[in-house]
Formats: sequence, structure tokens, C-alpha cells
Amino acid sequence: METLSSMQLALVGTGITFLSTVLGASLVFFFRKQLSDNVQRIFLGFAAGIMIAASVWSLLIPAIEMAEQQGGQGWIPAAGGFALGGLFLWLLDSLLPHLHIGSDKPEGLPSSLKRSTMLIFAVTLHNIPEGMAVGLSFGMAGLEGAGITLASAFALAAGIGLQNFPEGAAVSLPLKKDGFSNKKAFLFGALSGVVEPVAGVLAVLLIGSISAFMPWLLAFAAGAMIYVVVEELIPEAHLGEHSNIGTISVMVGFLVMMVLDIALA
Repeated sequence: METLSSMQLALVGTGITFLSTVLGASLVFFFRKQLSDNVQRIFLGFAAGIMIAASVWSLLIPAIEMAEQQGGQGWIPAAGGFALGGLFLWLLDSLLPHLHIGSDKPEGLPSSLKRSTMLIFAVTLHNIPEGMAVGLSFGMAGLEGAGITLASAFALAAGIGLQNFPEGAAVSLPLKKDGFSNKKAFLFGALSGVVEPVAGVLAVLLIGSISAFMPWLLAFAAGAMIYVVVEELIPEAHLGEHSNIGTISVMVGFLVMMVLDIALA
């Protein structure tokens, strides 16, 4: 029953973040053009700040506390899982053909995939650790003695959801500019968030079979998210001559996520 409850909670949490992506993608029906450069910097910086704060308060600190409650050294799973998460995203980033928003040069292995497909893959890359983080938080909130409350799990889902909204628009609007119909651009934008429930459910399945590795999994998700922030979000948030907008947005995102996590814990 605990496993079933954890799975249901994980689906609720990742469903919230997926719905946020869908709502963002729906902006394609109301706007004709892409978001301006400054608006994109604000959204990217805000997302980066949220992910940094979530990695610390919602993932790394609980991982350390949980490891210590299990009688181990808190820093070992925190550092080890963090490094493995970063390595995992680096491997995906190096292998999966993808195209970052605003870039003309694809990354990953050479491919003949369409530009739209590689754009969706780029968003999918950093949705994987987000889905893992939310799924783990909700799944563990359903387990006794896990050290994560349902309130803090909802805080994490709210924070990730806030940054998924503009993310959905950032996929659907460029696709519309490339000649896609409104419905098709919306569909692809919405589908870019499907990986989050999938990653969240897989993470909860791991919880059920190797509960002693919970701290490692939390830190793994944190490392993967920080990799995305440093490799993609912050560089893109500072495009152009002036970086103040991007910098302030990072700080605001961090502040919002920190307050959500502490106030609702």
C-alpha cells in the first residue's frame, strides 16, 4: 500500500509540473511571435534560480539528513550522487542530438533529425532531472521516516511548475515561427514535458527496491539539475551586452524557491 501511495503521489506531483508545461505551450494560440530576448532572459534566469535553490533545499539537504539518520556519513551520498547526476547529464548532452533555444548549431552526435525534433530533445534533457526530483520528493513523502513532508514536495512542484510554464511557450512559439500550425506547435510543446512523469515514476520504482539509496538518488537529481543550470540556463540568460536582467532573475528565482521550501516545510 505504501508503494502504491508513493506512486500515486509521484504522479500527482509530476502531473502538476507537466500541466504547467501544457499551459505554457498553449500560449501559441494567443501570441504570433516568439518571446522577446529580454523576456526569455528573465524566464531562463528565473528557472535557473529555482533549480539551484531546489537542488540545495529540496534535494541535497534532505539527502544529507537522511544518510545521517541511516547511520552513515551525510557527505558521501551527497557528493557521490551529485557527481553521478552531473556525469549522467553530461553523457546525455554529449550523445543526444539536440538544439538549444536561440541557437543555430546542434549539439550531440551528428544527426539528420529535423530542427523541431532537436529543439524538443533539448528541453527533454533538462526535464529528466526535474521529473526525478519531483517524483522522488512526492514518493518519499508517502513513506514513513523518509524525512520529506508533503508540503515541501508541493513546494518543489510549485517551483518547478513556475519555470515549466515559460518553457512550454519557449518550445511551441519557435515551432509556430518555423511554419507549424497552432495545434501541432502546441502538441509538441506539451509533449516536451511528458518525460517528467516518466522520470518521476521510474525514480519512485527505484525507491521501492533500494530504499537505502534514497540519499544517492536525491543527490543524483540535484547534480543533474545543476549541470543543466550551468551548461544551459545561465549562459542563455546572459546573452547580449547587459546581463543585469538575467542575474536579477536568477536571484529572484532562487528566493522564490527558497521561501516556498522553507515556508511550506
